[in-house]
Amino acid sequence: MFIIYYLIGINVLAFLAYGLDKWKARRDKWRVPEATLLLLAVLGGSVGALLGMCVFHHKTKHVKFAFGLPLILLAQLALAYFIYTKLQ
Repeated sequence: MFIIYYLIGINVLAFLAYGLDKWKARRDKWRVPEATLLLLAVLGGSVGALLGMCVFHHKTKHVKFAFGLPLILLAQLALAYFIYTKLQ
């Protein structure tokens, strides 16, 4: 059950980070570092990061985000499948 709560939390955090960064970008304020945005995805928030990218139209033209986030999600799904099949 902990894993489910963790994944919900990290995805909400990633989604909000993308929204915050877009908000700050429009106001020419201090930004959330790209490394932080990508790290949130790597730590399990790839769905929230992708949703944030789409909803806020943020980082959509950056290659490392447009291709990197889907690749991170695919890698996480493959890992989850591998773990799930090994536990069965």
